[in-house]
Amino acid sequence: MPAPEQSEPQIELNQQFQRALDIMENTDGSIFVTGRAGTGKSTLLSYFRQNTRKQIVVLAPTGVAALNVKGQTIHSFFRFKPSITLKLVRALRSHDDEDSIYQNLDAIVIDEISMVRADLLDCVDKFLRLNGPSAGKPFGGIQMIFVGDLYQLPPVVAGSEKAVFNSFYQTPYFYGAKVFDSFVMEFVELEKIYRQHDEGFINLLNGIRNRSITDEGLAFLNQRYMPEFEPSLSDFYVHLTTTNQLAEQVNTRQLAKLKSKPYTFTGSIDGDFGAEYLPTATDLQVKAGAQIMMLNNDAEGRWVNGSIGKITRVVQKKHEDDIIIAELADGEEVEITPFVWEIYKFSVEKGQLQSEVVGTFRQYPLMLAWAVTIHKSQGKTFDRVIIDIGRGTFAHGQTYVALSRCTTLGGIILKKPIAKNHILTDYKVMDFLTKYQYKKAEQACSTIDKIKIIQNAIKSKTALRIVYLKPSDEKTRRTIKPLTVGEMEYNNKKYLGVRAFCLKRNEERTFRVDRILEMEEANEAKQPGNM
Repeated sequence: MPAPEQSEPQIELNQQFQRALDIMENTDGSIFVTGRAGTGKSTLLSYFRQNTRKQIVVLAPTGVAALNVKGQTIHSFFRFKPSITLKLVRALRSHDDEDSIYQNLDAIVIDEISMVRADLLDCVDKFLRLNGPSAGKPFGGIQMIFVGDLYQLPPVVAGSEKAVFNSFYQTPYFYGAKVFDSFVMEFVELEKIYRQHDEGFINLLNGIRNRSITDEGLAFLNQRYMPEFEPSLSDFYVHLTTTNQLAEQVNTRQLAKLKSKPYTFTGSIDGDFGAEYLPTATDLQVKAGAQIMMLNNDAEGRWVNGSIGKITRVVQKKHEDDIIIAELADGEEVEITPFVWEIYKFSVEKGQLQSEVVGTFRQYPLMLAWAVTIHKSQGKTFDRVIIDIGRGTFAHGQTYVALSRCTTLGGIILKKPIAKNHILTDYKVMDFLTKYQYKKAEQACSTIDKIKIIQNAIKSKTALRIVYLKPSDEKTRRTIKPLTVGEMEYNNKKYLGVRAFCLKRNEERTFRVDRILEMEEANEAKQPGNM
């Protein structure tokens, strides 16, 4: 389907990107595309929608997330009310063009899948079983493409809902949906990180992500604890806060300090553009000297969504829009004029899916940004951040999201030291991700086949390249020279293992066979004696 016009995303077609794109474009298999912060999930999604020959829609759990991907919210697309339950999902009675959209879909992409609740996905499944192209099949036979990182922001289950919810579902995450009892999806993890380049910082972030960080790692991170630090106005530091209230307090206080003339710019809404979609204030108050964050990708490439800058002056015009002049963090001076955000509704015209604009919001594409909530920072990249965890993070993944926004460890200032209890990780997520990968690995290469490969390597004295996944969801790539394979024991528990010389560690190690995700011969590997 023709996607809304946008610039062609830059993409490096690494191995994981190619595999994901191949499954998405050349099969009808459903897929979960995941990866750590900064691995290019959004870039992959943009590239796919720009180049696919399939009839697809792109959905997201929240209004702002849908706005960012030029899609619809899940509730809007399926015409669900906020109070939707399985009992309320019905077959459509009419068969007009508006309803036929569900019959014409090849694939549905759901971005930010970490925030989608299991019960909502079951509602989607039931709706598509009733109204999709293949009645009765999971998701109506439509290819489902789930994109997101389960270690980032989670689904929200209100306190009043928890008792009832927990009686039906083991977890609020999307994979807890009942449909997965009989539904198979491929799994691709994007591994190369583009946001950060320092291997030590990347490893530190991964330790925060899955709560495997050591005391030494935490102590190293807390060297960035500087409670008295006050940034100068030219440093472009962004405070990341846990709540909207804290962010508003910082921004209001900093704006009041400026003695320059205040300006209020009133945005305009046309058509169906609900409050949940608003990317910035309808009445936007700014002054010269105010620190701002850009909220769109500039057509001329001067800034991207998340770029930080400072207003230097406002040029007032009589018969046209005022111009906001700002200096970006890279030193470039830019002119900012109003931008129009569009809300899309997917529809069918002559059997083809189309994106129809149903509402617009016109406003300067910026917000005050001395402080931004961790939630609003998701998906953005900053060079300098100040993190104040206040009374502690209140959601799984929040500490990881905050720290991983920054490009370098040196760009982080901690107002309070980070303790282990600030790092909240849902171990059910870790358990799901590891077991699901073990299961997919077994399907791709059975234990019997793995043993044969290992035995052949022992016999021929050749090395093997393996991808090994620990239960903590830490993936490593090793080259090993197998010595023995068979039943082994650890802490009175028996398992099938391979004892091998690890060329990475330069020592003998034992690996569980069921935790080996991939395996191939590595004839060119150096022998241990040559290391």
